[in-house]
Amino acid sequence: MTLKIVARPRVNQVVGAALLGGFLAGAAMAGTSAERALQQQQVPGFAAAAAAGASREALTDRLIVKYRDGSALVTTQGGASGAGMAQQQRLRSLETAGQRFNARLTRVRSTAQNAEVLKLDRRMAESEVAALAREIAAADPSVEYAEPDRILKPMLVPNDTQYSQQWHYFEATGGLNLPAAWDKSTGSGVVVAVLDTGYRPHADLAANIVAGYDFINDSFVGNDGNGRDSDPSDPGDAVQAGECGNGEPTQDESSSWHGTHVAGTIAAVTNNGTGVAGVAFGAKVQPLRVLGKCGGYTSDIADAIIWASGGSVSGVPANATPARVINLSLGGGGACDSTTQNAINSARSRNTVVVVAAGNSNANAANYSPASCSGVITVAATNRSGGRAYYSNYGSVVEVAAPGGDVRSGASGGILSTLNAGQTAPAGDNYAWYQGTSMATPHVAGVVALMLSKNSALTPDQVLTRLQQSSRAFPATCSQCGSGIVDASAAVDAAGGGGGNPGGGTVAEVESNNTLSTAQAIANANTTVNGTIGSSSDTDYFRVTLPAGRTLAATLTPNSASDYDLYLYNANGTQVARSILGTGAVDKINYSNGGASSITLYVRVRYYSGRTGSTGTYTLGLGW
Repeated sequence: MTLKIVARPRVNQVVGAALLGGFLAGAAMAGTSAERALQQQQVPGFAAAAAAGASREALTDRLIVKYRDGSALVTTQGGASGAGMAQQQRLRSLETAGQRFNARLTRVRSTAQNAEVLKLDRRMAESEVAALAREIAAADPSVEYAEPDRILKPMLVPNDTQYSQQWHYFEATGGLNLPAAWDKSTGSGVVVAVLDTGYRPHADLAANIVAGYDFINDSFVGNDGNGRDSDPSDPGDAVQAGECGNGEPTQDESSSWHGTHVAGTIAAVTNNGTGVAGVAFGAKVQPLRVLGKCGGYTSDIADAIIWASGGSVSGVPANATPARVINLSLGGGGACDSTTQNAINSARSRNTVVVVAAGNSNANAANYSPASCSGVITVAATNRSGGRAYYSNYGSVVEVAAPGGDVRSGASGGILSTLNAGQTAPAGDNYAWYQGTSMATPHVAGVVALMLSKNSALTPDQVLTRLQQSSRAFPATCSQCGSGIVDASAAVDAAGGGGGNPGGGTVAEVESNNTLSTAQAIANANTTVNGTIGSSSDTDYFRVTLPAGRTLAATLTPNSASDYDLYLYNANGTQVARSILGTGAVDKINYSNGGASSITLYVRVRYYSGRTGSTGTYTLGLGW
């Protein structure tokens, strides 16, 4: 087969000239003809987030290739014949790989990360596209990575029955403990980006919306007659049976208005005498449209993550109101890919907190993306009893849980928020109960907004640490659901306030802390612990979460008559450092986290058994 590298979405110019007889000049699909061809092929196989054990494999018709020098493929009429040797070699390599998979590739665009999005001439199983990507990377040393441009979809199990209660905010058993938090913070001054299906200008939401963007590049997926533009309003994502390819969906589906529901949970207008309340009703929502008919592409989602946080995306105007929080109530099968992880890293570098749904497949979230990405807050869903919702994913990558609802025994067990009444196209405003980790995630994103409104100096890692340490124990079974159910009031308290390196101060040692499992948590940097060694067998453990790129400085100052030693252990309990100076001497340990995510460390103060000295007081300084 031949390879054509085609520039889109403008006039599609063939840039691969006759190279070793393998490149043929010719026209490529463009405009409405492309739309018709895509529809005839039943466009993408949008089964990427199918339930665990589903028999159909997810499909895609795109892949992403990133070159180490960050350069784009040739896009001039001169074609490959006019390109440099490096470009010619890249084109040959792509052609050869495509031939082995009986596939022709055309260029779609460059991403914000200077990667190339390539389109296949047919839909292929995700595993087959992954094999093609591996072939491309293996054959060309200039390729930094290559991977499928996977298609993600909303994490949603909807129910359209309405009631008038939002138990998920205030009930003591399964709720968020939100009313007490509103006395201290409403999220004022914080922008939360919702990367979803867009939004409808609902009367109970519109006042809290700031300008967003439509990042959907594909006209079929976008369903609005154009590509990327400044209008993120949701035209509807209804699909007919089989329209998404590979037999999906099995029956007609109405428009979900998913982004409007998520946005309402975060910041519906409150105290206006109508409708519902939002978790952080003083905050603003920035709608970024990345999901449409049958889902949305990873490459579009990654660009939106970068732009939402204030990064630059070619062809898109600068974001005038960058978000401190990003809500991703979406996902698909497979571990975190490089494109998504790099976008998240980019957002974190600008101090943006990324909150993601664990997934609705009753499976290990480590096998889903972006739930398994590093540096995010992955959220499991609980039911009205405070236990794990039957559909919620779980596992070691889950940090916290929040109400996601369960409508099996009645709609009132779900999460009530803003919606639209249209079955396919937009109609009037309404409200509905939905269930899913998609609904749990905006609860947490809203609480993060409350925290950042109280203390804007918090870093993403500090937000996570304080969320986890302030969460409350599960009142019902929720194995591998993270540290607990998010407690909004306690989280706002834990956020602290003021500028500089937040937190700190002086705390007293709290017994019993004689083992790793009972270690006393130290949430804030620049904290001094006043402790006591009560006997020669006494030992004290303290747990800290060290953010990526930071260095823990632990300083132990004993009383002048005592010899105490300082030890440091990793999350597995393995000793990684120690200082064992003599009587009255100050022990110090510095330990750096060079990884991409936070780590747990345990600091231990121990009585030196080799002397008959005295028990007594000490101070332990912990900073990072």
